[in-house]
Amino acid sequence: MGQLAAGAPLALGAAAAYGVSSLLQFRASRKVPEERAGQPRLLVRLVHVRGWRWSTVLAAVAFALQIAALSLVPLILVQPLLVTGLIWYVLLFAAAEHDRPDSRILLESGLCLLGLSIFLAVARPTRGQGRGLESFGSAALLCIAVIVTVGLCLVIALGLGRKWRPLPLAAAAGICYGVTAGLVSSLGLQPEEGLLAAFGHWQTYGVIVLGPFGVLLSQNAYQAGPMGAPALATITVTDPLVSIGVGLLWLGERIMTAPWFVVGEVLALVLVVVAVSLLARRAPHVAGE
Repeated sequence: MGQLAAGAPLALGAAAAYGVSSLLQFRASRKVPEERAGQPRLLVRLVHVRGWRWSTVLAAVAFALQIAALSLVPLILVQPLLVTGLIWYVLLFAAAEHDRPDSRILLESGLCLLGLSIFLAVARPTRGQGRGLESFGSAALLCIAVIVTVGLCLVIALGLGRKWRPLPLAAAAGICYGVTAGLVSSLGLQPEEGLLAAFGHWQTYGVIVLGPFGVLLSQNAYQAGPMGAPALATITVTDPLVSIGVGLLWLGERIMTAPWFVVGEVLALVLVVVAVSLLARRAPHVAGE
């Protein structure tokens, strides 16, 4: 309980920092020429935008808070709490535009928090031993799953028009973020101590590759069309869902699996997905554009 009391606020703090960072990134992405998905040149252009540089500072703070939370509580608990970052994004955007959030936004924010609370109360996630990623077969399976799903999202994005292209790009970014969080959580469960010991595990290099690639894809999603908030909503929902899968299948984490518990968990996640989608649709800049 002591670890939970410390870990949950850290995760909520990370969510707030991610929300502010995402708002700054969306605004910055509209100030540079559009690039094709996966082109690192986009990040080079964004570095010259002051707001984007500040967003990276906030993202680094958020990532540090996320790592601290993952060292205390299960991945399956931390990642759903990051969904609250979208609430910060929508409310702060309204404040920046000097537009007071209406009652529907407040209601949808409440539904999001309600769904999260129900899921965590019903699932009662517990930490695993994190040994699932130590074998070559399990690690290879995870890598193949990431390559296939992200590649499929990029292929779908190429075939869609500008209006819907951000969604598969955002889904690919969410997959990268979710798996990255799983790799970080796995490293936190290793018996070795010290920073140098982390470079002896393949998960560290997976984080180094997937983390920046996820950031690049998220910037592509913001650029690809006028659906900035729905793109963020897609990332926000995909990230914890992927993390739950990684936690259960690879990290040995556990949730309640009796039939009625599973029904409650699924309904709670559906409520979160619906609330996040409604929040995105109500985002002021989507309505304006």
